[in-house]
Amino acid sequence: MRRRRGRQGSEVARLAAAGGSEVEAGAPYAELWMGTHPSGPSQVRASGEPLREHVRRRPAALGARVVERFGEDLPFLFKVLSVRTALSIQAHPDKGRAERLHAERPHVYKDANHKPEMALALTDFEALSGFVESDVLARALEETPELQACVGEGAEGVAARLRGGEAGAAEALREAFGKVMRAEPGLVERLTGALVARLGSQEASGRPLGAKDALVLRLHEQYPGDVGIFAAFFLNYIQLKPGEAIYLDANEPHAYVAGDIVEAMATSDNVVRAGLTPKLRDTDVLCEMLTYNTLKPEILRGEEVRPGVKRYRPPFAEFQVEAIEVAPGASLDIPECPGASILLVQRGGDSTASFTLGKAAPPSEAPISEGGVFFAAANAAVTVSNGGDGPLKIFRCCPNDSVFEG
Repeated sequence: MRRRRGRQGSEVARLAAAGGSEVEAGAPYAELWMGTHPSGPSQVRASGEPLREHVRRRPAALGARVVERFGEDLPFLFKVLSVRTALSIQAHPDKGRAERLHAERPHVYKDANHKPEMALALTDFEALSGFVESDVLARALEETPELQACVGEGAEGVAARLRGGEAGAAEALREAFGKVMRAEPGLVERLTGALVARLGSQEASGRPLGAKDALVLRLHEQYPGDVGIFAAFFLNYIQLKPGEAIYLDANEPHAYVAGDIVEAMATSDNVVRAGLTPKLRDTDVLCEMLTYNTLKPEILRGEEVRPGVKRYRPPFAEFQVEAIEVAPGASLDIPECPGASILLVQRGGDSTASFTLGKAAPPSEAPISEGGVFFAAANAAVTVSNGGDGPLKIFRCCPNDSVFEG
């Protein structure tokens, strides 16, 4: 469990406390990890054994196709995030670059894996994700003199190329983003100050600000003078409602701004940062690795695979997430998965879960309550019964169905 830039009274703190962890009242807890990554490994409560060792000694629990595809480890890392102040302008490297970065600087890049991810909103959630369309950025350059000045000489030509067609637009985006992110810090501080003063004056005069301009003011309050304030003009501003999700491939820029989510990703902790952060900035690596695609993220709302079970399936083999809801007094059979899964009880108490490791095996029952985290072996039959007076809400992460198809 991590505190940095978390929300006071956060969902992470609530779940951790409900699950039996010691939580300091009022402290800003930010991340709850569930999985086998060595940066935040889970342990089996009954034995105290690290989950990673547990599955390595029992590879059959992972499922044969999972072991064949990913080796003797969980292919995914499952998290809850509570974001109070914006997280860094960042991207995650693809597999080849992750291997090179880990080999060159293992103290910074902790593993050799890629890190596609998916964020599923528990509350209203805000994020910056992916580059805006070329004409949107061109308009921002034309209407924001401070951004123009940060791009520097040739900004008008960059805007014209952004409007001029696909081939030239991608290179113009790369050029403009690189110039801004590599701009001299003193210049960035002066220009962001001028931008904020102008927007503040506009707001004070009664002229409403657009959503992106209002976000710029918030980012400046959190990170005054930071180049990430200008980076926001380059990225799509996404606002999710509870139950909506976005997914992010490798080498795509993003920053989570505010709210609570469950997050699934490949088993990796590799992050390349370049703004809105006190941590190490690897600006040249970030600018070189990005795809410079300008597609708006697809919003997933889940597919109902049976009553009470919605499945969020991104185009990544390592993971998918199911949102499960059981009404008071009801029971629900959770669909079996040919791979191992992790289940998080996000809401509800006074309930039971029944786990069966095969059709003929006797079930084993366990009480479940908010904050409970369970590991279910491949092909385990899981039935949950809600004995409480409110809905029982569970999130399950497991390997993507694509691993077992064909």
